Amino acid sequence: MDYLAKLKSALAVLGKAELGAPLVIVMVLSMLILPLPAFVLDLFFTFNIAFSLIILLVVVYTLKPLEFASFPTVILLATILRLALNVASTRIVLMEGHKGGDAAGKVIEAFGAFVIGGNFAVGLVVFAILIVINFMVVTKGAGRIAEVGARFTLDAMPGKQMAIDADLNAGLLTQDEARARRAEVATEADFYGSMDGASKFVRGDAIAGIIILFVNMIGGLAIGVIQHDLSFAEAGKIYVLLSIGDGLVAQIPSLLLSIASALVVTKVGSSSENIGQQVSAQLFANPKALTVTAAVVGALGIIPGMPNLVFILLASALGGAAYYIEKQHKEAALVAIDYPQEQLPHTVAPETKELGWDDVMPVDVVGLEVGYRLIPLVDKNQGGQLMVRIKGVRRKLSQELGFLIPSVHIRDNLDLSPTAYRISLMGVTVGEAEIMPEMEMAINPGRVFGVLKGNACKDPAFGLDAVWIEPHQKDHAQTLGYTVVDPGTVVATHLSHLLQAHAHELFGYEEANKILDNLAKSAPKLVEDLVPKTLPLGVVVKVLQNLLQERVPIRDMRTIVETLAEYGMRSQDPDILTSAVRASLGRLIIHEISGMQDELPVITLDHELEQLLHKSLQTAGESGVGIEPGLAEQMHTSLQESMQKMEMEGQTAVLLVSSYIRPWLSRFVRHSIPGLHVLAYNEIPADRQIRVVSSVGRRT
Repeated sequence: MDYLAKLKSALAVLGKAELGAPLVIVMVLSMLILPLPAFVLDLFFTFNIAFSLIILLVVVYTLKPLEFASFPTVILLATILRLALNVASTRIVLMEGHKGGDAAGKVIEAFGAFVIGGNFAVGLVVFAILIVINFMVVTKGAGRIAEVGARFTLDAMPGKQMAIDADLNAGLLTQDEARARRAEVATEADFYGSMDGASKFVRGDAIAGIIILFVNMIGGLAIGVIQHDLSFAEAGKIYVLLSIGDGLVAQIPSLLLSIASALVVTKVGSSSENIGQQVSAQLFANPKALTVTAAVVGALGIIPGMPNLVFILLASALGGAAYYIEKQHKEAALVAIDYPQEQLPHTVAPETKELGWDDVMPVDVVGLEVGYRLIPLVDKNQGGQLMVRIKGVRRKLSQELGFLIPSVHIRDNLDLSPTAYRISLMGVTVGEAEIMPEMEMAINPGRVFGVLKGNACKDPAFGLDAVWIEPHQKDHAQTLGYTVVDPGTVVATHLSHLLQAHAHELFGYEEANKILDNLAKSAPKLVEDLVPKTLPLGVVVKVLQNLLQERVPIRDMRTIVETLAEYGMRSQDPDILTSAVRASLGRLIIHEISGMQDELPVITLDHELEQLLHKSLQTAGESGVGIEPGLAEQMHTSLQESMQKMEMEGQTAVLLVSSYIRPWLSRFVRHSIPGLHVLAYNEIPADRQIRVVSSVGRRT
């Protein structure tokens, strides 16, 4: 690895100096045009072999293909260098071959004399075998995999982009991280597209090797017999051996490059392991395979006439390896079982002092309990990323809502199912689910183009249909339109959804004091005049809780405090003050709903129905008990139908009513029709146009 690091560093320095491309051009031109001396040709042949070996080793030790994104370009350069070297070697073989075996260089002579023993028949057979291995097996298979990989990578791009957007919206990624992930997805598609084309270079190089060999043999025989008056046998002995040696020198680097290409396009799975680590970990993960193999090989070794010693030695080695791996697995299992037990409460010791208030443990504001099989998700030492993602969720929600979300207290709970988790607020469970830590969840966003094999389930955050799939199915699922997330993301998204829904419960006096203290740094007089001169802190807290309960952020505290200071002189009713603040925050509320659109499509109530609700609330109070149950049910059904119609048209459902009945209607639809926004007329900014798409009446 040190050697590879130094090599990469040297290549990087060479690249920064901008000498790499000119040197390659000069080298290629010199081999194509100039008659090179035998020593220089030997140097180039040796460099060609070493260069191919370096490429192969870099591929073996690369964790993921994009770490060697320049590989398609390297394939092109290596192919051009080798073909130029073939031209130079052909020139010197045909011009100087009649002088003897070493006239074309020591490397060609060594491959022609030593490697194949000076027998051109053996050389032809060896060359033919190399061509078959390279052309028919390695290159053809790698080219097909590269073609399919490029196609599926392009098809999976929309699903991967949707997964990145989902992580960004859930607070698991920052804008910069999401931008980097999108760039990586685009680069991956470009890489596999380039590999699809680069595989054609390797395939063409193998074909060129066959043609060059026969051209050299025929040309050498003709030159030897006609120009140098050699007998056919002598010419054949010299030129055929040199041509075969030249072909072998070129085919071995070509085979190494083909193997490197195949390794790049066939690597799948974890990006934390190189090819050697991945193969060894998966090939020898199950000791049963080694045990059965050892038994079969041992049985063959006791058959008379078989090479008994060799078979028995191999069977013993396989059996020893199986025993060692089984022992390692048992030790790891014991550690995994013992780990959660360490979290069990210790045996209560005899009391040595009286109980005190210190023995009363306060409840966790936000708690997350996990079964023991989910402990690796939260343990950094085991590669768990859930802690980091929860921190990202808290950061995103704190920025969006306008106050600091409390820390999440995570602990294991042996009373839970091993794969279950539970989320609690103020010690009360608000959500729980079970996940599969070794699998990934493919969520159906509403439109997919196929069915996945796996365990059907529901997304715990939003109740969408989903399927637990194996990690290797991820690309296929994204190609079909599914949004694929890992178990940690499932838990973090569920937590984010619950924290948003219960944000008003997380906000209290301490948080209000912190917000007012921060505002006092820039507007001290404003805060001083509000609390406690105009309003008590309790009323301010209640107003802010009302806003959070209706999904209105409290980031703009200056506007909120100014409105409370203005209207607090007239009333201290939290609901009246909340309506006044909502009117002041109208622009923010509308922006959260419809963005920058100039026109806002809305649902309204029939004038007669609105007057009826107004009178009922005046008579019965804000509880709404004076409204007929039948009318309430009919109104609920009509509102739900209108909302579904707007959603089918891709519009956000908004119900526009008078400010007097808006609080009651908001509470009326909050849990039964959660996607419907209830606004008052005075909350619409003057620069926004309203378009009524439907009107709900008493009889619809």
